[in-house]
Amino acid sequence: MEILRYTDPDFATGLKKLLRKATPQEAVENTVREILRDVRSHGDSAVIACTERFGGPRLTPETLRETRKATVALKTRRAVAAAHKNVRSFARKSLRKNWQMKNAQGALTGERFMPFERVGIYVPGGTAPLVSTAIMTVTLAAAAGVPEIVVTTPADASGNVNDALLFALEYAGATEVYKIGGAQAIAAMAYGTQTIKGVQKIAGPGNAYVVEAKRQVFGEVAIDLLPGPSEVLVLADESAHASWVAAELLAQAEHGKGSGLVFVTTSAHLLEAVQTELLRQTLLLSRREHLEGVLASGAHLVLVETMDKAVELCNAYAPEHCAIVTTAPDSIGEQIHTAGALFLGAFSPVAAGDFMAGPSHTLPTGGGGKSFPGLMADMFQRRTSWVKMDRDALEKSVPIIEAFSTLEGLDAHGRSASIRLESEAASSLASPLGPP
Repeated sequence: MEILRYTDPDFATGLKKLLRKATPQEAVENTVREILRDVRSHGDSAVIACTERFGGPRLTPETLRETRKATVALKTRRAVAAAHKNVRSFARKSLRKNWQMKNAQGALTGERFMPFERVGIYVPGGTAPLVSTAIMTVTLAAAAGVPEIVVTTPADASGNVNDALLFALEYAGATEVYKIGGAQAIAAMAYGTQTIKGVQKIAGPGNAYVVEAKRQVFGEVAIDLLPGPSEVLVLADESAHASWVAAELLAQAEHGKGSGLVFVTTSAHLLEAVQTELLRQTLLLSRREHLEGVLASGAHLVLVETMDKAVELCNAYAPEHCAIVTTAPDSIGEQIHTAGALFLGAFSPVAAGDFMAGPSHTLPTGGGGKSFPGLMADMFQRRTSWVKMDRDALEKSVPIIEAFSTLEGLDAHGRSASIRLESEAASSLASPLGPP
């Protein structure tokens, strides 16, 4: 892990390095481009070949789709149901609603929000079955009213999706589950194959290849955001418990290679105590190998002079998760503008957001929080604006339309409006005002 202190002569250089987010490697871009091209041209056969090539099971067109019904323990069913209830309630609250208003000339204007008809969701497999990701993605699409929710997720060596994950997908509302992962899964959903019908929008987190595939298919289909490896920034003062802070950092380190851990504090004593706790707790955890790798290459402990400097650093870093463990977490939280999600106070672990609190854990990484929010239910809604005028509203609008028509040299625009007023017959054709 790297220790940065504001008293160090190279502190500014260290901060610049910390804030320099990684860009896609050329090798990843080229590999993904090749996979997308292959799947687009050859469909199922390319998906099957890529899956086996990258260590997945040997599949056939007939076994691409997961048709089993999952059997899980009562404890698992209860946990999934509890998390689903919170996430669905939060999602329904955040949905956009139809509205209308009358403008200054008397025209009715408004917006309608309708669900996409068919969306694709990627759920990572990797080193652990991310059961919670099923809840944090599929539930939102179902809450928005999407009728066809397609999920791709890697299968195990025997060609099956993990039972707990499969149960969560079914419970959350997935209508189709396919046993494929990686860039080839994104390609299959974007372009369609002989077995997998294409979708209109793709959502969900993934590794560097999945994220790059989403980036490259954008425009052919819509995407949610580009969530990559997990990030957490813990901002703490002297009131924080070192063991709690270390546990928070290690929780995100469990996601393995590429994870980013940043601890920012104004207390030199706390920084040293957290460093000690990180090393001690790592030895006690089951995923020790993953944790040690992340601590070696992706962990930064930063001592700053003031809390204002800590806030400034947090906003510059734009973390996926930001945990604020200070005596006044709400006040500090109001100053953080770029985090994907905030966790306020010592008793608000990021794991609660990861698993069950309500907001989706699919969040912007790599600095994306400066521009993009996390996954929300309204991302599965399509927005359409509408305008409806009667004769009086049009009559009041024509002078403005004609003025812009003249300014921009587009006389047909002006004529298309004024012609409606030149015949008395037009008035008899006007319909009463009302939503379309």
